Amino acid sequence: MKVIGLITEYNPFHLGHKYHLTMSKKLTNSDYSVAIMSGSFVQRGEPSLVDKWTKAKMAIDNGVDLVIELPFIFSTQSAELFAYGSIALLHNLNIIDYVVFGSELGSLDCLREIAQILVEEPPYYRECLKKYLDEGNSFSVSRSNALEDYFNKFKTDRKNNINIKDILKMSNNILAIEYLKALMVLNSKIQPVTVKRIGSSYTESQINHEIASATGIRNKIINGNIESVKKYLPIQSYVHLINYINKYKNFNMLDNYTQIIHYLLKISPIDNLVQTMDVETGLENRIVNQSAQYYNINDLIQGITTKRYTKTRIQRILIHLMANLTKPIFKDLYPQYPTYIRVLGANQKGFLLLNRIKEESNLPIIVKFSDYNKYDDPYLNKILFFDKKATDLFFLGLNTKKPYMNMDYYTTPYIKKK
Repeated sequence: MKVIGLITEYNPFHLGHKYHLTMSKKLTNSDYSVAIMSGSFVQRGEPSLVDKWTKAKMAIDNGVDLVIELPFIFSTQSAELFAYGSIALLHNLNIIDYVVFGSELGSLDCLREIAQILVEEPPYYRECLKKYLDEGNSFSVSRSNALEDYFNKFKTDRKNNINIKDILKMSNNILAIEYLKALMVLNSKIQPVTVKRIGSSYTESQINHEIASATGIRNKIINGNIESVKKYLPIQSYVHLINYINKYKNFNMLDNYTQIIHYLLKISPIDNLVQTMDVETGLENRIVNQSAQYYNINDLIQGITTKRYTKTRIQRILIHLMANLTKPIFKDLYPQYPTYIRVLGANQKGFLLLNRIKEESNLPIIVKFSDYNKYDDPYLNKILFFDKKATDLFFLGLNTKKPYMNMDYYTTPYIKKK
C-alpha cells in the first residue's frame, strides 16, 4: 500500500492538476493519494476563487482520495513557510511514502543541491546574502544572487550545466526547493519525486496552451466567461464551478476586500501594524502613506511594491492584517505545529487512509469542526480558529445578500461513497 502526498491549492482543479495526479501515481506505483490543500486563502496572498469545500469536491471527484486542509497560518506565507507547513503535516501523518511536486526543471539533482546549501547556510553564502540584502534587494533576488556567487566559487564543475538565476525565476522550482529543505530539516523518510511542469507557466495570465495556468483560468472566470474555460477543466471541476456560482453568485478576489483593508489601515495604530506578519520595520509607514494615495486595492499594492517588497508579499500582509495574524502569535504557534488533521473530503480509499492515520499518528483528526471540543489543547484551538476566521472572511468578501457565517460549523466534509 503505497501512498503519495500532494501539496495543492486546486484554485481551481484543472487539467494540469489532473496530469500531475496521474503522473504522480504512475511514477511511484501508488494507489492512494493524500492532498494537503490550502483553504480559504492561498499562498500568493489572495482569497481562493471558490470556497474550500468546493475545491475539495473537485479534488475528490477527480481522483484524490483524501483532502486535508493546510491551516491558514501557513497557507498565506512565504514559499519557505508554506512548504514547511505542508511537509510537516504530511510527515506527521506517518503513512506517506512519497511527496510528488511539479517543477519546471523536472529533475531533483540540482534542486536538492540548492536546498542543501540553503539548509546548511555556509559562511560565504551568508556573506553574499547579507551584501545583496544591504543593497536593498528583495530576499528572493538576494538569495538568487548569493547562490549564484556560491556556485561560481565552489561548484565550478557545475556552473556550465546550470543557471541558478533561471532556475530560481520559476515558481514551481522555488517551491520544490523549499519542499526539499523541509524534508531535510525534518529528517523525513518521505521520498521526494518531481514531475516536469507542462503547458502554461504558473503565473501566465493568458490561456495559450491546452493545459492552462490556474491564473489564466481564474482571470477568464472572474471576467464572467465561465463557458470559455470549460475545455481547460475536467468536467467534474466545471460542474462544481457552475454549482458554486449558482449558489453564491460571486467568485472571490482581493478587490472584494478594499473597504475592509482601508478601514483597518485607518484605525490600526502604527505600532500594531508593524507587528503584522511579514511587516518589517519601516514598511508599515509606506503601507499607511500609500493607502492615503490609492483607494483601488490593486493600485495600492502596486504603490507599496518595491524591488525589496514584492507584490505577493504585500498581498499576504493585507490578508494577515484582516486576520490579525501577528508575528508574536505566529512565533507562539509555530513550535506547536502540527496540532490536528482537518478533513475536507474523502472517498472510500480515503477512509482506509484515515484508519491508518489513526493507527500511526498521534494527531487528532477533525472531521466535524465541533470535534475540537474533544481535545483540551489550547494550541489546537488557536490554530483551528484562524481557519474559522479565514472562512468567515472568505464569505464576507463574496458580498452575498444572505450572510454566511460560521460555515465551518455548518459544513461537513465532502464524502464520496462510490
